[in-house]
Order: sequence, then C-alpha cells, then structure tokens
Amino acid sequence: MNRYDVFIRIVETGSFTQAAAESGYTQSAVSQMIRTLEHELNTTLFLRSKTGAELTPDGREYLPYIQSVSNARRELDVKCQEMQGLERGLIRVGTFTSVSRTWLPRFIKDFKKMYPSVQFILRQGDYTSICQWVAEGSVDFGFTNPDVTSRLTIIPLCTDRMQAVLPPDHYLAGEESISLKTLASLPYILLDEGVELSVPLSAFYRHGLNPNIQYTVVDDYTIMSMVEQGLGVSSLYDLVLEGYHQNIVTKPIYPEVTRTLALVYKNKKVLPIASRYFIDYILDYFKI
Repeated sequence: MNRYDVFIRIVETGSFTQAAAESGYTQSAVSQMIRTLEHELNTTLFLRSKTGAELTPDGREYLPYIQSVSNARRELDVKCQEMQGLERGLIRVGTFTSVSRTWLPRFIKDFKKMYPSVQFILRQGDYTSICQWVAEGSVDFGFTNPDVTSRLTIIPLCTDRMQAVLPPDHYLAGEESISLKTLASLPYILLDEGVELSVPLSAFYRHGLNPNIQYTVVDDYTIMSMVEQGLGVSSLYDLVLEGYHQNIVTKPIYPEVTRTLALVYKNKKVLPIASRYFIDYILDYFKI
C-alpha cells in the first residue's frame, strides 16, 4: 500500500526527491517502490527528467484508480481509529484563505478543548478543486460556494458581501459607496475564484458591464498589497477584510455583490466520527 501513497505524492510534488523527503523514505527506496509498481502493472508510470517527474499516458490512466485505493485504505485506517473512539481522530478539511484565516482557527480551538487529541489537515484550494477533493475522498468535507456543484450535499452557512477596495489616496476614497459601473471603468484586480465561478465577474456581466481587468490574482492579501501600491482597485469579501488593517480603503458596492458560503460533503454517514462531530459543531455554531 505504501507504494500507492508514494505514487500519489510524486504526482503532487512532481519530484521523486521531494516525495521521498515528505514520505520519510530515501530516494532509492521511492524509486524501487515505483519500479515494483510499474512491474506489477506492466507499464511505465513516470517520465523522469532534470526538471522533475511527469506522468506517462498510462500513468494518467492509472491515477484515479490508485487514488481510490489509497483513499479507501485511509478510510479503513480512520474506521479503525473510530472503533477506538474519538481520541485519535483525523479531520481533513478542504478550505480557502478567508475561511482558514477567520473561522477555522476559532472552530479548531474550541473543538480541541473537547477533543484535545483530534488532529486536522487543512487543504487549501478554490471552490471547484475543493468539491473535487470531497467527491474523490481526499478530504472529508469542505467549504465552498454552492453554485459550483449539485452532485454533493450542500448546507448553506451564511452570505458574505463584497466591498470595493481602494488605495487611501484614490479620488473615490471619500465616497460613501462605489457603483459596479464605476468599478468596471477603473483598472481592476480580479480575485481568481476558480475556473467555474467568479462572483464579481458574474455581477459585472449580469449588469452588462465589461470590467477593465489589469491583473488576475489568486491570493486575497496579494490583492490588498497591490491596491495599496496603487496598481488598481478591487473587490474583496467581508470575511477576508475582517480584522485586516492594511493601508487600504473599503467601500460598500451597489448593487450589492454577495456569495453564499456553504459546507459540502458526499455522505455524512460514512465520514469518520471526528469529522461528523466537527460538522455538527459547525452547524450548531451557525444555528443550522
């Protein structure tokens, strides 16, 4: 089973050397595991070069099956832990920056007061990748925008409003609010929310506007720094801006631009007991 896990780690890191370091094996041991797996499957799985390791066409074909086996083994391990109670539970969460910065530290702190030995793995991505991780079993549950998927169980938690973000010396910094039309006309830094959904772009297009996008950036805090340097204006969520004191100015947008934040999972009944308890804790926090 370990060679399946090593195979996945090589795919994730693109490197035999990095996979060995992260897995606690020597590089020769990792190479031997892959050779054994290739012999078992009668194929070549990776092409190695000076720049790293890349899956062959056969490797890409085998990848989802090997992921399924690895995830099934992990679920078996978690079930064994569940049979021993909640003491050694592992909770794997798919999340994105604003949730992992604001909600999760509070949630984890309170939950560990009740179950101090529970461990957490937080995997960060965009809405689409989080739903994919939940569907394939790489994480137990995640936070996402419910507009991304209809194939999983979605529980809406709250609505999160966007605000315009401006440099402090911007000529609109004294306005009470900023219109979508005005935002569209200014050099705009777009928050990259994934391939299937962009809340601000949807709002612009819904109102017949074509924003003057100068940059597309995946990290909220990079956007704030770029705005601070006068590279453009942007729009970010209240959850991102909460408690943040960068040298920027925020203004309400009209018409309002909002997203729904939701909890997503595949089948709660088969989740590890620790994850089920943590989901219940979150739902109770939001009084759902």
